[in-house]
Amino acid sequence: MRYLKTLFIALFCCAVTSMAQAAVVESVRSYRAPEYTRLVFDLSAEVKHEIFTLDNPGRIVVDLSDVSLNADFSSLDIANTPITNIRSAPRNTNDARVVFDLKNKVQPRSFLLEPNDQYGNRLVIDFYDSGISTVKPVVRRSSDEIANDKRDIVVAISAGHGGEDPGAIGVKRLQEKKVTLAISREIEKQINSTPGYRAVMVRDGDYGMTLGQRTRIAHQNNADFFIAIHADSYKSSSARGTTVYALSQRGATSQQARLLAEKENAADLIGGVGTVKLADMDEDLRSVLIDLSMTASIAASLEAGNKIIYSLGQVTRMRRTNVEQANFVVLRSADIPSLLVESGYITNPTDASNLDSSAWRKRFAGAIVNGITGYFYDTPPRGTYIAWHKENGGPPASYTVSRGDTLSEIADRFNVSMSALKQANAMNSNNIRIGQKLTIPNGLVSAASISFVEHTIARGETLSEIASDYSIPVARLRETNQLNSDTIRIGQVLKIPSS
Repeated sequence: MRYLKTLFIALFCCAVTSMAQAAVVESVRSYRAPEYTRLVFDLSAEVKHEIFTLDNPGRIVVDLSDVSLNADFSSLDIANTPITNIRSAPRNTNDARVVFDLKNKVQPRSFLLEPNDQYGNRLVIDFYDSGISTVKPVVRRSSDEIANDKRDIVVAISAGHGGEDPGAIGVKRLQEKKVTLAISREIEKQINSTPGYRAVMVRDGDYGMTLGQRTRIAHQNNADFFIAIHADSYKSSSARGTTVYALSQRGATSQQARLLAEKENAADLIGGVGTVKLADMDEDLRSVLIDLSMTASIAASLEAGNKIIYSLGQVTRMRRTNVEQANFVVLRSADIPSLLVESGYITNPTDASNLDSSAWRKRFAGAIVNGITGYFYDTPPRGTYIAWHKENGGPPASYTVSRGDTLSEIADRFNVSMSALKQANAMNSNNIRIGQKLTIPNGLVSAASISFVEHTIARGETLSEIASDYSIPVARLRETNQLNSDTIRIGQVLKIPSS
């Protein structure tokens, strides 16, 4: 009996001790976003917390119940944040307090996250900047680049996921959020190197954003085009290839498109109809205007998507050769043509190797840029330099050489011959240097503007004979149509590049 009593007391004490220290703050991480600073507490279990503000001097206080602190706050990088110092200490018997000293006023927000594939329980605290504009002003090009002060076409680039949301985890633990940011930055670089265009990075660091924030940034910068960059995943490692998606107001064009939209939308359920001013209109008129605007936007998105698919088909394997459609929240903008590009399957060894390669990402980004510029050269917005150039046959375009560029790549991008490019710049060799400004003869026609003719295969024809008939290399014909061999079938339609 005495033994049972002793055992009961011991078990009770262990239970009390366990309850008193139900959770441990194991580590802490920080992210800086354009509008806020995020602190993430990694927890061994879910915790209760309270957050409040103190003035004179400004502080944010976080009280945590039933926890012990093992995190090292001194290791956090707070150099470019409103936080000047972080103090922490035990409080009462089982609680802890963390105090953030501030140099600027902030609006705090906190929430708990459940475990996922990468992290356990987490407490997230966001410090939103107060009274600080984070919208980048529109910067016009100098007069020698933009004729008659015509405006740039603005392309908003949204790198998927970020911060606590790594997106898909692929081969060798490759993270989608890192891949999408790298591709997006390469697109930004190439867009900004193209006369008449300006890129806006919607996410330009390792931080999370709501879907509503992404579209809002595009609208604040008066974007003419919105493109979201993602990387796909699948339970089977055999799935691979690139797919381009546009919004659908009705059903999805495929089961894959529907499932992908559900997965991406699960990150956030905030949408909107953009900058169309509807607040003062009656309900029927509002509905008609939204429907008309959205219909036009989707039609433009599909047209641009086809240009991009043609261009991407020259540099990578396409999983779908048509623009798929589904109800993506991030594409719900009534007045901006918008596309989502799944750049490859991060769970496929070949695709993952490509996605992790800076050389491949450069070619991939170049194809996307060619598709975008090809679309806008055909249908330029009024008041832009591209529209003026097309209407008036303006001066030759210029391009500033960036690190890693070659003369042949630049010629391909602008759809000009090497000899014409060298002649326009009085060059005796193919050598170029970083920062060198090249004149592009005949202006701004991109590689995506290359036209194609279709050839339907007849009985007895071979791929080499078709290539010979059209005076193009067999390798180019194979690449254009994503053929893995020279095997063709009667009735098959081939795309034949006309130049």
